[in-house]
Amino acid sequence: MSAAQQTDRHEAKQHRHRGPSSLEGKRLGFPRLVRSEWIKFWSIRSTFWCFAVIAVLTIGLATLIGALAEGDAPTTAAANEAIVGMNTISVYLSALVVGVLGVLIISGEYATGQIRSTFTADPGRLGALLAKATVLAVSTFLVSVVATWIGVAASTALQSGKGVHPDLADPAVFMPLLGASVYVTLVALLAFGIGLLVRSSAGGIAVTLGILLVLPIVLSLVSVLAGIDWLGTAAGYLPDAAGAQLYAYASDAPAGATGAPATAEGGSDLNGWSGAGVLLAEVVVVNALAMVAARRRDV
Repeated sequence: MSAAQQTDRHEAKQHRHRGPSSLEGKRLGFPRLVRSEWIKFWSIRSTFWCFAVIAVLTIGLATLIGALAEGDAPTTAAANEAIVGMNTISVYLSALVVGVLGVLIISGEYATGQIRSTFTADPGRLGALLAKATVLAVSTFLVSVVATWIGVAASTALQSGKGVHPDLADPAVFMPLLGASVYVTLVALLAFGIGLLVRSSAGGIAVTLGILLVLPIVLSLVSVLAGIDWLGTAAGYLPDAAGAQLYAYASDAPAGATGAPATAEGGSDLNGWSGAGVLLAEVVVVNALAMVAARRRDV
């Protein structure tokens, strides 16, 4: 081996040795973690498909109902209620879609092993998980808000031709429409926490849909058949029932209020604000437990 080759090999070894040590002690800041997660989030096909389904459901159903519904709202209050109903009818379906998306964006990384690279970039793990949740929440909220108000514009235009003229600036209209997007966003975060806990796409989706679809029915049936009233009350505090108050129309809502108290037999006495608080608390608890577990267990 020539002297020049020996020199090149020696310099290469020094370069490799200096590389890791030059990065030692350095950590990615939260803005860069968010940027990284943003790129990953929008590079997944399921993101586009889920958001496309939400947009089609929200805009399509609002437009369809706006075109087919008869103009039987002689008062402003009746027109307001009609518009809110038209533009929140798709929320339940949208919540199921984002529930799937919320699970997939975290469980997918465990399935592919990419979570190792994520946690290598952020050994503390908490920053990367919070960045991922932030990207999910912001994206879901913006897509939902845009789709909702496109649907509002379309349905209002169609209903105006039938003599229905809602007051979109009325808090009783504006707040439920905004609350629908907040509800969808909180469901996405709840599903994210479940996916992080379960670390399985199939298991996470099953648990999420079970909480949103199956558990309310089971509690209600047992409450009625066994005469256990407190189970019916408990069902009113489940994510779907508590969150539904966010987009419930209340004609007598004061300025800044949102939703109406639940009136279902055996249900809880929640309104928009308290329903939002209950759902938010559930989201925080599930995600806190999931992140503690993620930090303690092996990848």
